[in-house]
Amino acid sequence: MRLPRLKRRAKPERPERAAPAPVVEGTVESKPGVRRMLHQLFEFWVRLRPARVTLGVRGLVVDHKGRVCLVRHTYRDGWFLPGGGVKTREALVEAVARELREETGVVVAETPQNVLGVYSSRHGNRSDHIVVFVVTDWRVEESVSPEIAEVAFFPPGELPPGTTPGTSRRISEWMTGVPPGHRW
Repeated sequence: MRLPRLKRRAKPERPERAAPAPVVEGTVESKPGVRRMLHQLFEFWVRLRPARVTLGVRGLVVDHKGRVCLVRHTYRDGWFLPGGGVKTREALVEAVARELREETGVVVAETPQNVLGVYSSRHGNRSDHIVVFVVTDWRVEESVSPEIAEVAFFPPGELPPGTTPGTSRRISEWMTGVPPGHRW
């Protein structure tokens, strides 16, 4: 069976276009390769710019009585394991040593080797990855950063009110030897 042929509709008339603006000699529009190059540079920059993925370290510092060190910041509520972000071209062990020195005055005696776990935390459009080191060999030498309101040691079973859930879980994992979860 054959289908009937449909009649073609007449094309609507297009309104007249305005004449293009004159190209001024020496502008980007007068050099077609320049626009392409600028676009390629922009795409290259997009690939190089920092992603919204961060890498951080925390130190579970334990004293000779088995107490753990926690810090309270001036700019946010709660008690946390001391730590912070890893700088560009900085090794993880260097970052944890630097953060502990800055936030608590704790100077590690030797390079931290004991990793409790590696965790991820996603909030908003960011993806944070945190490596927690257990530090048992240390001494106090330096003063504390002005961003820290308080530094204190607590028995693992008697953490202060306001200890963050992630911090409590890390301490519990360390105390019980339960394998760490992968979420902060």
